[in-house]
Amino acid sequence: MSDLKTILLVDDSRVSRLMLRAIIEYQFPERKVLEAVNASEALALTAETDEQIDLVTLDMNMPGIDGLTIAPQLQSNCPDATIALLTANYQERIRNKAEKQGLIFIAKPITEDKVIDFVSTYSSAK
Repeated sequence: MSDLKTILLVDDSRVSRLMLRAIIEYQFPERKVLEAVNASEALALTAETDEQIDLVTLDMNMPGIDGLTIAPQLQSNCPDATIALLTANYQERIRNKAEKQGLIFIAKPITEDKVIDFVSTYSSAK
């Protein structure tokens, strides 16, 4: 198995995925980036891929299944991955539920610093 680390971006917003990808590819060129536009696509991708996904950014609000609902299934498919829930929903109950599920909470708007911090912090923890 290669040492190439893989990050999965799960977000229905093409603009958000493009921004995240641009930051990651510029700051962490040794990373492979995969994308999914919704929960169903993310589950199919993680169930079928041979990639070892070690980081996931997961949008909270997506059509169909939301980020908190899909998180346990993603954790099952990618047991070694650290998952960050990206959301503009600052409600304490959302933060608490994310924390109870073992997710990292990252408040939107997403900035380059937040992305670099997440990737740097949780890549080195592996």
